[in-house]
Amino acid sequence: MAAGDERAASEVLRGLARHLNCLNEDNKSTRKRALDAIKKETFDKGLSSAVLQEVFASLLKPLLKCLSDPMERCRETAVQMIGDFIRCVPQPEDCLPYLMPTLVYRLGGKEILEPAEELRLSMLEVLTLTVEVCGSCLAPYVDDMVKILQRTIVDPFPDVKKESCKCAVHLAKSIPEHFHMQAESLIRPLMLTSSHQHSRVRVAAIEATGAAIRYGSGKNVDDVLSHLAQRLFDDSPQVRKAVTLVVGNWLLHLPDRYSYFHKLIPLLLSSLTDEIPEIRLLAAELWRQTGAQWEKENEEDLKDKLDFLTSSPMRYPAGVERPGLGCRELVCRNLSRVLPAVSRDVGDWLAGTRLKTAQLLRVLLLHAEDHSTQHLQPLLSTLYRGCADAEPDVGKSCLESAELLGTFVSPEVFLKLLLAHVENPSSSSSSSGPLMVLAAVLRGSSRDALRPHLLWIGGTLAHSDVCQESQETLYLDQLVACVRALLSVCEGDCGAISLQLLQVLVTVQSLSTEPEFQDKVQQTLMALCAVQSLGGVLELYHQHMPQLMDWLSHTQLSWTSYSVQRLQLEVIAVQSGPVIGEFLPLLMPLLRGCVQPSRDPEMRLHIFTLLSRLLLDAPNTLDSQGKFCEHLEEFLLELLLPNLVWHAGRTAAAIRTTTLTCLLALLRGGAITPAQLVNVQEKLTPHILAALDEDSQMSRLLACRSTSSLLRLIGEGLHPDALNKIYPELLKRLDDSSEEVREVALGALGRWLSCLGKDYDLLTCRPHLEFLFQQLLLQLDDPDSRMQDRVLEVLKAAGAVHPALLQQEVTSVRDKHRSPAHCDLLLEHLHSLALGQDSA
Repeated sequence: MAAGDERAASEVLRGLARHLNCLNEDNKSTRKRALDAIKKETFDKGLSSAVLQEVFASLLKPLLKCLSDPMERCRETAVQMIGDFIRCVPQPEDCLPYLMPTLVYRLGGKEILEPAEELRLSMLEVLTLTVEVCGSCLAPYVDDMVKILQRTIVDPFPDVKKESCKCAVHLAKSIPEHFHMQAESLIRPLMLTSSHQHSRVRVAAIEATGAAIRYGSGKNVDDVLSHLAQRLFDDSPQVRKAVTLVVGNWLLHLPDRYSYFHKLIPLLLSSLTDEIPEIRLLAAELWRQTGAQWEKENEEDLKDKLDFLTSSPMRYPAGVERPGLGCRELVCRNLSRVLPAVSRDVGDWLAGTRLKTAQLLRVLLLHAEDHSTQHLQPLLSTLYRGCADAEPDVGKSCLESAELLGTFVSPEVFLKLLLAHVENPSSSSSSSGPLMVLAAVLRGSSRDALRPHLLWIGGTLAHSDVCQESQETLYLDQLVACVRALLSVCEGDCGAISLQLLQVLVTVQSLSTEPEFQDKVQQTLMALCAVQSLGGVLELYHQHMPQLMDWLSHTQLSWTSYSVQRLQLEVIAVQSGPVIGEFLPLLMPLLRGCVQPSRDPEMRLHIFTLLSRLLLDAPNTLDSQGKFCEHLEEFLLELLLPNLVWHAGRTAAAIRTTTLTCLLALLRGGAITPAQLVNVQEKLTPHILAALDEDSQMSRLLACRSTSSLLRLIGEGLHPDALNKIYPELLKRLDDSSEEVREVALGALGRWLSCLGKDYDLLTCRPHLEFLFQQLLLQLDDPDSRMQDRVLEVLKAAGAVHPALLQQEVTSVRDKHRSPAHCDLLLEHLHSLALGQDSA
């Protein structure tokens, strides 16, 4: 030190002597004034650094003693002055032998002695400053530093936590060769602080953890990874960014990083899908640097790949930049150690964890490329669960991963495993999972690659154990997704499996009743037609109807009401429209076998309901080719009439009712001509008339309507004896308990009367007419006036048949009726008919 500086220092110290003595006074104001005076005499006078060094050496102990002053203001001033001295003096390390023990005493004990939060923060700021300016001189005091930081990192005051973490980072960088021996002691407090409620505290703790691990012994990487992984889900982007930076720096600079690649790589790659663009770009740059550095370090091992594998695969995903060779190799070499954790976390109970894992899996597969073939079994098992996840975003990411498998893995390989799981989904958590994955890998594959395997795929999808596995909409939707994937990728090549795809779509329609889903299936059917250049669905059915009928016939003997095949028959029969009329020789044996009286009653009900629907529109269905007549006798005698035979029980009654519905549809739908009906009426009529006495109101009503339709078609050509067998049964129904049955029966009687032609001998059949007129006249006393009016109209029609006989009957009973008005009207009508005949 120069002589002038020594004199200046001596003068300053002489001037401070009194103030230093005042620091020992009991009066706190005196001590406070003394500290202020010392500060004024030193820093406010602009002394040189050399002079301040000499003064600081003399003032250090009194100032350190003031750190224990009962008055907070005195302690605050002392801390500020110590910090100012350290910042200004040229040799601050000289104070360390006295400063460090004091700070350890105040901050590093089991109980922190400094009660004021702000003063603890100030002391830590002084400590950080000391680390910055003293650097390697702190090596002897590393234990003291760590002891302080262990306590202050978990301090209740957030700002103290942040400053402590900052100090730890500087300490690690200043004396790395000594810090590594004590770094382990800071891990536990840092992990406790990493979940603090303040995001800035979490950021500081993560940064300090990064330094502690990087400059430490490297033994505690496993202890911190789970905490850092949790912080990747942090709501604060700054926290996630800090994790990304720390992990990236470890991958680049951690001495033992090769041992932890399989644990660090997933953390950095997870940031590639962060929602914040800045974090994604940061992660991508750090990952690029990591790959490039590893590639350079292992250049000899990669020589062949560097020289020859320079181009991207032929079918690389569009819009995606291919990672560098080093990045790809890092993933490939560590994939086997990463996948078990990925598979576990895909099933985590937290949706956020599952989503991050699904996104990570996609990134891993994008790097692994065809190397994923070696891990196909665990990958598929993972994707089965992920694709069926209840969280839509998780399923979406897993489906994208499955598409990448289809892109990079040969179909011959993935189909061998995947189709086995589709046929036997019990090994996976969801029956729809394998189908979801199959649809995705098909979308990711190519037409040329799939062409040799189409029959295999189509046969598996159309197999009853697959397409009939479940009625859940999700499962059925995935079946359709597989078909759509094949159509979109293979296009015209799907003609080779057109039948199998149609069978799948027919089955799906038979198992689902949701209108929106049915529309989706119809669109898929149209796509199947389009790839084969067919004009529409009808052409598609025409192309495959023989095979479809044969497909159904193989299992027909085992059908019940619950059989899917019955529903498939309904779908085919209804959707094929006029096409079904071309294949009646194939359809009729199938129907005949289904409606035999020995078969399941409920199934017969469904079949007759289907036939009723078809017969009501016969010209556009069963009789589209005008050939139904060739099978009419078989239809009536072998399908309908055996099921009209009376048997006891409600089930048998229900069968007869449904059969009558089918018969009425036949009579009304135009599938039978009068000439054809005449040929079978002798066998048919007794069954219809017998049904008029059924216990079921609906059966009686259908029988009345069938009788009316029968008379409408062939009534005029019936023999009088046949006609005379009909009207008595209809008359019985005029006293039916159902008003609707009575009305229809009365209408049928009117139809019967209109059928009496020239062949009907009035003289011979007079008793029949007398009985009919008498019974109708009795109905004129019905309590219901509307019924009376309808009976009157029928009687008026009867007057045209035999007016004299009717007039005689009316006159004989007129006075016996409660309301003779209708009789008078009828007589007037008969009188007018007689006048008309006379004038004629």
